[in-house]
Amino acid sequence: MARKVYSLCFMCTVRCPIEVEVEGARVLWIQGNPHVGGIEGSLCPKGVAGIALMEDDQRLKYPLIRTGPRGSGEFRKASWDEALDYVSGRLKEIIERYGGQSVVLGERANLATHVSKTFLRAIGSPNYFSHDALCKGSVNTACRSLFGYTDAEIGIDYANTKHLILYGRNLFEAVEVKGVNNVLDAMAKGAKLTYIDPRVTTTALKAHRYWMIRPGTDLALNYGLMHVILKEGLYDQEFVERWVLGLKELRELVEPYTPQWAEEETGIPQKEIVDLARELGEQRPNVIFHYGYRGAHYKNEIYLRRSILMLNVLMGSVETKGGIFFKKGPGEVGRKAPRKLTDQEGLPKVSQVRFDKVGTEAFPLPDPNHGVPQMLARAILSEDPYPIKALIVNRFEPLHSIPEQSTTKEALGKLDLIVTVDVNFSDIAWYSDVVLPESMYLERLDPVQQANGLKPQLFLRQKAVEPRYDTREYAVIIKELAKRLGLERYFPYESMEELVKWQLEGTGFTMEDFMKKGFVAYTDNQIFWDRKDGLRLKTPSKKIEFKSSLLEERGFSSFPPYEKVKRPERDTFRLVVGRCVLHTHVSTQNNPYLNERLSENILWINGKRAKELGIQNGSLVEISSSVGSGTIKAFVTDLIHPDCVFLLHGFGHESKGLGRAYNKGISDAMLQENITDMVGGSPGLHETFVKISPLRRQL
Repeated sequence: MARKVYSLCFMCTVRCPIEVEVEGARVLWIQGNPHVGGIEGSLCPKGVAGIALMEDDQRLKYPLIRTGPRGSGEFRKASWDEALDYVSGRLKEIIERYGGQSVVLGERANLATHVSKTFLRAIGSPNYFSHDALCKGSVNTACRSLFGYTDAEIGIDYANTKHLILYGRNLFEAVEVKGVNNVLDAMAKGAKLTYIDPRVTTTALKAHRYWMIRPGTDLALNYGLMHVILKEGLYDQEFVERWVLGLKELRELVEPYTPQWAEEETGIPQKEIVDLARELGEQRPNVIFHYGYRGAHYKNEIYLRRSILMLNVLMGSVETKGGIFFKKGPGEVGRKAPRKLTDQEGLPKVSQVRFDKVGTEAFPLPDPNHGVPQMLARAILSEDPYPIKALIVNRFEPLHSIPEQSTTKEALGKLDLIVTVDVNFSDIAWYSDVVLPESMYLERLDPVQQANGLKPQLFLRQKAVEPRYDTREYAVIIKELAKRLGLERYFPYESMEELVKWQLEGTGFTMEDFMKKGFVAYTDNQIFWDRKDGLRLKTPSKKIEFKSSLLEERGFSSFPPYEKVKRPERDTFRLVVGRCVLHTHVSTQNNPYLNERLSENILWINGKRAKELGIQNGSLVEISSSVGSGTIKAFVTDLIHPDCVFLLHGFGHESKGLGRAYNKGISDAMLQENITDMVGGSPGLHETFVKISPLRRQL
C-alpha cells in the first residue's frame, strides 16, 4: 500500500519541500509539498528527475580506492572499514607532519555543513569553504556592508510586490519554485517585471520591460537611475532620513552620472531610464530591486550589488510587504533554534590564518564562513601561507566551479590526499584517491533545516526509502572518520536519528511532529519590524550604511568613481555564462531524464558578428582564451548582445564514470581566467575575453 513521506528536494540548493509517494522500496511519484504556501504541489524538472537519480545505475554504489595514476579513473571496490581506515590513516600522517591547517574541506553548503565545520575545528583547520562563495560572495559582503546582515539573512516578498527588477537573475530558468509561483501571482494582480540582461532568456520573455544592456555596465545604469531618483525627489524621504548614513555622499557620487551618460555607457535610451525611475517612484515602497543570487560577474561586483541594495533603500522597500525583509528566527517568539554541533562547548577554536587569507589585511572583507575558493589552487601551488596537503570535497566540483581549470588540475597534482564524498562520479571524484558514496536525498534522513523568514519554521528531510546501494549519510561518514581520529566526543550520535533528536532538544518539537506535513512552525503570524524605530540593524552605527564602516575602516571607498567598461575588439567577445531550467551547476548533466532533454551546451553568438566572422548557425567553432580553448557548436541569433557570447555552465565532463555526460560540450571553467573582486570576494566569471573562429574542417 502506498504511503506519503514529506521531505526536501536536493536536486539543487533551494531545497523545495516535497511529498514523496512510496510503495515498498519504490518511489512512485514526487511532487511539491501541498501543505507549503507557494509550493502547493509544484515541482521543477530537476525535482521530477529525482527518481531517475535514485534509480541511476551510473551513480556511486560503494567505496572506491584509486589504483592507477591520478585522473586515470582506475579504482578498486573497497569496504567501508577499509576506505575509512585508509582516509583516517592518511589524514593522521598529514596532520602530524604539516598540522591541521594543511587539510581543506569544500562543499556545496547543505544541512550537514555544521558537521563539516565541526570536523575541521576538531582537527585544527580553519580551511572550510563553500560553493556559496563562488556564487554570491560579493552579494554577502555587500549586504553586510549596508545592513550588517548576510544575504542569507535577508528575504524577498515577491507575492506582494508591485514591481520586480531583475539584473540577469534568470528566475524562470534558474528555478526557485516558490519564488516563481509568487512572482506569477503578483503579476496576475498587476505587478510589473523589468528584466536587464545582455541575452534574451525565458525571464526576458515574461517581462513587461526588457533591456539588452551592454555587458558589464549594470552599475552605470544604477547610477543613472539614482541620479534621477535623487534629483527629482522620487525616494522615500522619511525612511531614508531616519535610517540612512551617507545620503549626501551618494548624491555627490551620482551627480555627474546623468541618464544621457548612462545611455552612452549601457546602450539603454535615457528616456527609458527616466521613465523607469518615475514609475518606481509612484509604486514604492512595494518595489524590489533583486540584489542577486549568482553575483559573480565583474571585478566591481561589490559596488554593483551595493547599488542595487541602495535602490531598495531609496524606495523605502525594506521591512515592508512587497519589498525585502530581515529573516526572523525562533528567538522572535521566545523559542529556541535546533542545536548545531558547532555550538558545543569545548570545541577547539582555530587561530591559524586561512588558506585564502580571508580575515587578514590581504583579504579583509569576504565572509570566512564561506571563504574564497578561487584562491585554492594558488595557495596549493605557492604553499603560501603554508603547505596544503589534503582536500576533502562534499558534493562540490572544483574542476568546473573554479575558473582556470588547468591551474586547478596542476594544484591537485601536488596534494597527498584527495577524498570525495558524492552521489555521482564527478570529475573531482575521478581525480580522487578515495571516493565515498553518499546516499541520495530520498534515501536518507538529514539534519534539521532552520528556515527563518517572516514566519520561522523547521523542515526535515525524511528518508523515503532504504539506500539502493552500499552508501551512507554524510554526517555518519564524518562521524566515522572522527572516531578513527580520536575525536568522536565532538559528534554525540551514532545514527542520523540520534543526531536529529539531539538537535531538537530544547526546541519543543520532536521528530514525530514532522510526519504530518514535513515542517513545523514557531508562529502562524508574519513578523515585520517597526519601520519607524524597530529596525535591528547590525552595523556599528545601527543605520543602513551607504557610507560603510565595514569598507572604510579597511581602506576601501564606499563611493568609488565609475570605471569605464572595456569593450571587445575585432574577433573577441566577452564570455558570459548562466543556467537553464534543466540543470543544476555541474551535478545533473548525467541524470538519465535531464541528459536526454539537454545533453550538451552550445555557443550563443550575435548574428551580425557571426556573419562578419563567417560563422553559420550549427557550425563548429573554436573558442579560445588566454587559459584554454575548445570546440563547440554555434547558435547564431539576434537574441544576444553583439559584445558577448554565452555558454551554459556545467558541461565538458571528463569523468568516464558519467557515461551520458562524458565529453559533451565544453566547460566554461576551462576558458575563464581566475579574476576576483578583491573587495567583495566573488570571482569575475564574466571578465574573460575569448576569440571565436570558424573551424576549418567541420566534423
